[in-house]
Parts: sequence; C-alpha cells; structure tokens
Amino acid sequence: MLEMLVVPLRYGFFVAALFVGAATALIAALLGTHLTFKGFSMIGDGLSHVGFGTIAIAVALGAAPLQVAVPVVVLTAVLLLSVKRKLTDAAADSSVAMLSAAGLAAGVIAVSLAGTNFDLNSYLFGSVLAVGEEEVVPILMLCAVIFAVYLVCYPAFFALTFDEEFFEAKTHKATLFRALLASLAAACVVVGMQSVGALLISALLIFPPSAAKHLARSFRGTVVLAGVFSVLCFVVGLFLSYHLSLPAGGAVVLTNAALYLVCLLFGKLKK
Repeated sequence: MLEMLVVPLRYGFFVAALFVGAATALIAALLGTHLTFKGFSMIGDGLSHVGFGTIAIAVALGAAPLQVAVPVVVLTAVLLLSVKRKLTDAAADSSVAMLSAAGLAAGVIAVSLAGTNFDLNSYLFGSVLAVGEEEVVPILMLCAVIFAVYLVCYPAFFALTFDEEFFEAKTHKATLFRALLASLAAACVVVGMQSVGALLISALLIFPPSAAKHLARSFRGTVVLAGVFSVLCFVVGLFLSYHLSLPAGGAVVLTNAALYLVCLLFGKLKK
C-alpha cells in the first residue's frame, strides 16, 4: 500500500501535477462555495467554454492564448454576475447555456478553419500530468494570489453571498466586490483548464461545496470542508488515474461525484 503511494512521487511530472492540481482544486472549491450558494454554480461551465473558444481563436490568429483568454473570461464573468441580478433563475440558466454552446462552437470552428495543430483534447479534457515543471511556479503563484485576495475579502464575499442588497446599502461597494469575485472565478477557470480541462473545471466549482453543505453546520464550515474535500478528491483521483491508467480529469471528477453521493446519503441519514 505504501509503495503505491511512494512510487508515483518519484516522477517529476506527477509531483508537478499534484501541486498544480491541488492548488487549483482548493481555490475552485472556495470560490465555488459562494457561487453555489448564490445559485449560479454553472458559471464555471460557461466561463470554461468561453475560455476554450477564446484560446482557440487566439491560437488560430497567432496570438498568445492566455494573455487573450484571461481578460476576455474575466469580462464575461463580471457581465454574467451583473446580469444575473436582473434576470429570473430560468433566464440566467438559459444565458449561461447559450454562452457555453456558443463559446465551444466558436473554438471548434476557429481551429477547423485555421488548420492549426491546436490540441483540442488538452484544453477540453485536461492534461494535468503534462504540466511542465517550468509552469508549476507561475501557476502556484497565481493560485496563491487568488487565495490571499479571497482571505482578505472573505467578509465582503460572505455578505455579498447572503444579503447583497443590505451590503450595497451599507457600503455601496457591492458592484466592486461582485466584479472581484467574478474575476477570481474567471482566473481560477483559466488555470483549471490546464488541469482538468474546459469540460470538467465546473465540477471542481460545484461538487465540493455541494458535498460539504450536507455535513457542515455553518457557511464558514462549508467553505473549509469544501476546500478539504476538493484537495482530497484531487489527490485520490490523481493516484487512481496513475495506477489504473485513467484520464486524470475524469478520475478526479468521478472521485468528487462519489464523495458527494456519500455525503448526501450521510446527510439524509443524520436528519
């Protein structure tokens, strides 16, 4: 048993994937908790597809993918969270669904017309085990910045999540913090596209908070437990993918799904 845990750690690519994926999973769970409680958990799906389409178009035009994708995804996130307040739940869900489909379609068409060697599978389904060792430090630094900003702004994000109108009346800064929360979520999605892929990053935003809320007794407890669950599921999923020769992204998401079902059952039994 111990050997199964130690052997993968002998490889640099596995250690790099472990650090990058765990950091991404942590910030995704923290931010996803707020998005889930605000009833806009599917924003990750929409942003990931927009990010994929933007990256594909940038590659087709010979531009730097991430330098183009980050501002576009951030702007999209800000607009989505702003529009959400003015729409019904059904209309908001429809807007995200249409945005997801349009973003994915635009990316596929851009790659097809340009005839580039753009790796669709890498961005759609993730390639965390292919993350280069030279990419680890920049990604970890970005995750650290997102984490630090989140900790500093947690009281404002908490108020924004549960009583946005009161928060706006009291501070007149709801718009600013809503934009900041959207920007952090967008940056997380862009980073996550390199680990679990555009089609699966939304799972990291949804599953851990959804599982944690069945066990936690407070919102802060849900945030902490979601972070723990997310990192744990990523680590377990990554080891399973190595030993069973499974796609890393799929293994991580199914591990999250299994934990959610366990927490759901336990929560019902506890009630």
